[in-house]
Amino acid sequence: MIGNFRGVRAIYAFEMARFGRTFWTSLLLPVITTTLYFVVFGSAIGSRMSAVGDVPYGAFIVPGLMMLTMFTESISNASFGIYMPKWTGTIYEMLSSPMSPLELLIAYVGAAATKSVIIGAIIFATAHLFVDVQVAHPLLMAAFMVLMAVTFCLFGFIIGIWAQSFEQLQVIPLLVVYPLTFLGGAFYSIDMLPAAWRALTLFNPVVYLISGFRWTFFGRGDVGIGVSMGAVAIFLALCLAVIFWVFRTGYRLKN
Repeated sequence: MIGNFRGVRAIYAFEMARFGRTFWTSLLLPVITTTLYFVVFGSAIGSRMSAVGDVPYGAFIVPGLMMLTMFTESISNASFGIYMPKWTGTIYEMLSSPMSPLELLIAYVGAAATKSVIIGAIIFATAHLFVDVQVAHPLLMAAFMVLMAVTFCLFGFIIGIWAQSFEQLQVIPLLVVYPLTFLGGAFYSIDMLPAAWRALTLFNPVVYLISGFRWTFFGRGDVGIGVSMGAVAIFLALCLAVIFWVFRTGYRLKN
């Protein structure tokens, strides 16, 4: 049960206020990044590969580009949000407050997911300046965006608790998430790969996440939508299980 709505609202508002202080920077960065990706991938590669299946290449890369940014933004926002109270020592005040672990989780992850969805929407709007992107299932697309944002914010929350320095906050996003996203079909279809590489790529969990999101745009993906949704559900359940264990044991929270 969520009883302390005032506490949840206070933390949520604080985190969103921090986002508001850098709003124009946060707004400008995805616009510039999206533009550069379209210049490099849309113009340079798109001129040599006009379509993937029956989808224009410029439109094809939009879901992958959105997921690439949302993965990193979700992890960064959530990990930084919970790491700062640890770093300043205010985490002990929150742990001793009347707020339950679930309420703390909702406040921090809710704020981080909101920021991530806003960034995703900005990228989607910016993409329309370069290509005509038609969404086959808009409601499912929006739901998938929110689900992905929440899932990776939970993952970022775990990283923020695990990290013991600002450098460690960047290790997993830079060395794991970014490479897996680029190798997970963000800018190409895995059907374009040789059979051996295609089989190896299927062990990359990001493939299923990007494929499911691309399905909501074009009604097709590298793997079935059911498999993609199952992969998201499994990852979400794993993150929740780890966070439950963290609060139960106090791992890197109480010492």
